[in-house]
Amino acid sequence: MSNCGVASRRASEQMILDGRVRVNGAVIRELGTKVDPDKDSIIVDGKRLEVQPKHYYLFNKPKGVITTSSDDQGRATVMDYFKKETDRIYAVGRLDQNTEGLLIMTNDGELANILMHPSCLVDKTYEAKVKGHIVNSVLQKLADGVELADGITAPADVCYNGYDNQTGLTSVEITIHEGRNRQVRRMLEFFGHQVHSLRRVQYAFLTLSGVKRGAYRSLTREEVAELYKYK
Repeated sequence: MSNCGVASRRASEQMILDGRVRVNGAVIRELGTKVDPDKDSIIVDGKRLEVQPKHYYLFNKPKGVITTSSDDQGRATVMDYFKKETDRIYAVGRLDQNTEGLLIMTNDGELANILMHPSCLVDKTYEAKVKGHIVNSVLQKLADGVELADGITAPADVCYNGYDNQTGLTSVEITIHEGRNRQVRRMLEFFGHQVHSLRRVQYAFLTLSGVKRGAYRSLTREEVAELYKYK
């Protein structure tokens, strides 16, 4: 139902519990009931559910944009960049407001659930620029695991990209496979390094190559199939 734009996943579940959904004429109240939208008749509030075609996009989110469909404070959201798309889509996971870079946008709930599941272990690479020098011992600790408030982080790949004398910024790339809130930013701040900029440059095998900030492209059929292999 959420894939077809009826409502959010949580709201759709409540509609099922309220008895507002019929499958092949019978009211369904059990969450997780398996149906085939191509074969089964699904009626929601008296209207037949029409299956939307699946859409998959790679989006280069700018800084200052929030990863929600709408915002009651009037802030820019990722959907402001998809006004030409008529079907409901949403982001797979989140990037915080001040983090830019690669987001997958889709209306394929199955793929989104696969990629966001804790067992997925999909690599996500971030390019961070922080104020001051980062010593080798801190780089090693970032790689080994950092004891954050919500537990120690899993081992990460950390690559030192150099220090800029003019800006006073150190550039590092950190690859993680967890999906904790603001994880890379918190890992760096744990050691007292203020993050100047943070950008996700790779998600699994996908990169930002050829996609300018604020732009997006469709994923190929082969790329979608490759993402499904994380199941």
